[in-house]
Amino acid sequence: MNPFFDPQANSEDTVSKRLYAPATARNRDFILDVLKAHHPGHGTLLEIASGSGEHAAHMAHHFDGAHWQPSDIEPEKINSIDAWRADSGTDALLPAIRFDAVADDMAALDFPAPLTAVMAVNLIHIAPWAVAEALIAKAASTLETDGVVFLYGPYKRNGVHTSPSNESFDQSLKSRDARWGVRDLEAVTDLACAAGFKEPTIVEMPANNLSVIFRKN
Repeated sequence: MNPFFDPQANSEDTVSKRLYAPATARNRDFILDVLKAHHPGHGTLLEIASGSGEHAAHMAHHFDGAHWQPSDIEPEKINSIDAWRADSGTDALLPAIRFDAVADDMAALDFPAPLTAVMAVNLIHIAPWAVAEALIAKAASTLETDGVVFLYGPYKRNGVHTSPSNESFDQSLKSRDARWGVRDLEAVTDLACAAGFKEPTIVEMPANNLSVIFRKN
């Protein structure tokens, strides 16, 4: 059972395959405000690890001048994304695709318009470091010039947790998988700058999270 989705709300009935992530309702509007300020307003946004699909369904209609491409690696999540898409009321939200940030070729994806944004919410701390490395490298080689990578989640700053709750969360993640954990913001920044991105814009978010936006040179 995935610990980041509500087990009582995940049951499938004859009407819907939608999953529910409890954190989504709490963070989606804050994330949307930041994304509006930095989204290029055109092209295609690739959301990696879209999860339940709730963020995509809530946000995509705010970017009618662009396409929103949700993705995940788990069939259950892909089904949920498409179920949320069916009720989203916008053509901007595309059918979900299977995409593995490490194994798959981002440049080979068939986008309806050039790739101008890559988004990952609550991903790089719930995945091996190789996922962050692959995401940044592939975005750098695929994004249009001036395209953006938008990352959201908890971070350490200068090697220090920003709150006791983040430190506890980090320990919990590592107990599940030693390859997981809250990332050092400086390590992620070094990775992105080495790949050809500018220094990030950092926005403090509720619940001790950060929005980190890298723009391609």
